[in-house]
Amino acid sequence: MTLFVGLGNPGIRYENNRHNIGFRVIDALVEHYGARDISKSTFHGDLFKSRELLFLKPTTFMNLSGKSLQAVKHFYKIELDNLIVIHDDLDLPFGALRFKKGGGSGGHNGLKSIDSMVGQEYVRVRMGIGKPLYKSQVSDYVLSDFSPEEEKFLDRWIAHTAEACRLIPAERLEAIKSKYSLKSIESLAS
Repeated sequence: MTLFVGLGNPGIRYENNRHNIGFRVIDALVEHYGARDISKSTFHGDLFKSRELLFLKPTTFMNLSGKSLQAVKHFYKIELDNLIVIHDDLDLPFGALRFKKGGGSGGHNGLKSIDSMVGQEYVRVRMGIGKPLYKSQVSDYVLSDFSPEEEKFLDRWIAHTAEACRLIPAERLEAIKSKYSLKSIESLAS
């Protein structure tokens, strides 16, 4: 069983925020597989299943993402090797896409929560959202919507990311990195 977790905040208010890009990729995967909703209150999130694949959108708010992930991981006895977390990344330019296994949280509160509850050796799908000019603006920046200019690229970027994610359970991460990594949104356009 493989568990995909998209990070974000629940509710209409946050739906199109930069911080919610992980949720949007999960939505694309759920739609692709026609996954069915198997949510339970004990999962603290929206959980969908298709064959041996699980797709989770925690409803705990970002800072407590680990609570939801841990509940599902324990219930389905998911190994860390079969855990894939899709999240926004301030340290990458808008539209960049990177894949890695393990590592630190980079200050991302959702990853901090997950790391503290289940460990760090899971696959991370890092989606670059760029960063504001000043560190003091980070909270407002991640909780703001993508600009109209950025919105033009989102569907293609999300589809590209979802396609890569679909291959992760069966292919070596190195092969996916070389085929799907993006330096920026311009890489997708070319």
